[in-house]
Amino acid sequence: MDKKRLEYYKKKLVARREELLRGIARTEQEGRAADEDPTVDLADKAANSYTKEFLFGQTHNDRALLQLVDDALARIRENTFGECISCHEELQQKRLEAVPWTRYCIGCQEKNERGQL
Repeated sequence: MDKKRLEYYKKKLVARREELLRGIARTEQEGRAADEDPTVDLADKAANSYTKEFLFGQTHNDRALLQLVDDALARIRENTFGECISCHEELQQKRLEAVPWTRYCIGCQEKNERGQL
C-alpha cells in the first residue's frame, strides 16, 4: 500500500479512536450520574438500573471496537496494515474504506464467523 493511502487510513483510524474515547468517557459519566440519583421509588430505581446496564453494554462494545482500532494502528506501524492476518492476502479497498480496522478479508471473516478459523 502506498504511503498516501496508508496516511489516509491512519488519520481515519485516529479520528475514530478519539471519537470512541469521547463516547466511552461520556457513557461512563452518564452511568455515574444515574448512580447518584437519590431515587426512592422502586420503579425509578429499576429504570436507573436498566439505564446503567444499557450504558455498561454500550461501553463494552465501544471498548471492543477501540481495541480493534488500536490493533489496526499497530499494524500500520508494523507495515502489515491492509493484509488479512489469516491468509495474508491484500484486503479490498472497498472493505478497508467501510471498515478500516478490519483484520480479515471477506473469505476469512466468513470462516471466522462460522468458527472455522
